[in-house]
Amino acid sequence: MARVYNFSAGPAVLPEEVLKEAAEEMMDYQGSGQSVMEMSHRSKVYDKIIKDAEADLRELMNIPDNYKVLFLQGGASQFFAEVPMNMMKNKKAGYILTGQWAKKAFAEAKIYGEAVELASSADKTFSYIPDCSDLPITDDMDYVYICENNTIYGTKFKTLPNTKGKDLVADVSSCFLSEPVDVSKYAVIYGGVQKNVGPAGCVIAIIREDLITDECLPGTPTMLKWKTQADNDSLYNTPPCYTIYICGKVFKWLKKMGGLEAMKELNEKKAKILYDFLDESKLFVGTVVKEDRSLMNVPFVCNIEDAEKKAEIEAKFIKEATEAGFVNLKGHRSVGGMRASIYNAMPIEGVEKLVEFMKKFEKENA
Repeated sequence: MARVYNFSAGPAVLPEEVLKEAAEEMMDYQGSGQSVMEMSHRSKVYDKIIKDAEADLRELMNIPDNYKVLFLQGGASQFFAEVPMNMMKNKKAGYILTGQWAKKAFAEAKIYGEAVELASSADKTFSYIPDCSDLPITDDMDYVYICENNTIYGTKFKTLPNTKGKDLVADVSSCFLSEPVDVSKYAVIYGGVQKNVGPAGCVIAIIREDLITDECLPGTPTMLKWKTQADNDSLYNTPPCYTIYICGKVFKWLKKMGGLEAMKELNEKKAKILYDFLDESKLFVGTVVKEDRSLMNVPFVCNIEDAEKKAEIEAKFIKEATEAGFVNLKGHRSVGGMRASIYNAMPIEGVEKLVEFMKKFEKENA
């Protein structure tokens, strides 16, 4: 069977080149006589895999020397708790609520201290990014938290918030490595890899070294202390070895593709094809204000007033799209509609062919 065009929000599409390489090495990784799935994380062979992955990521993102790179388990959802555990010295932090994942991180922070809602776009179903130029940040706040790209709602911070000198923490799970970033503007930048970097099972955290201390909240588990992980170079216990190996291959693929500047250019081209169609379509409409649109996640709905008819046509579209080889276009269960996630590994022809299919569907269902 031919490979489908996979528009899943995560676990998501991976570069075919990477998958083929991994398949070739499955039984015997570079003459070691074993698969990466089987080898000891303490072995010299694996040590090179994880060190090369970190070196390539540092090069891609131009990560300053005073930042640690950690490959951790638990995904972004566990990291929601790790942030307050490791950073809430004054037990107070500010959160900007732009979707489900920011809300979940906010709820988690409330367990450990005073989490303050600085701004929110909940009033319009998270379809925009609120103005963050003059937030009610107080001197006793330990940090300001954002989810930079909102996977479910398809919004993206184009300008980082004015944190008034406070440390910025950003969950970049669904825009990781999609464009260049200035790491020095963040105290912590982290993301689950299963959206734009690798298979599920790992979160990559880039943390400024002065934040990695023994001063965690009482009761913080040893495993969730950043110092434990940093002191052991992400090898305190068995890490998600195979996931890190695939991430390393994706980093090499990104370098070969021309790095993050080249990816940004390609991602902008892909997104423009889909957004331009949605802007002129009579049947389909995007749900995000233009200036805050994500390059990675594109939610859309059928522009039909009758709720029953709308649901019927959307279900028909998802069914027929799936049959035509465009899979995982159903919107998140919390919002419905449709969503096309067009991460780095989605080829431009995948977006072009999806738009062709949407035009045909519109003609047949006008």
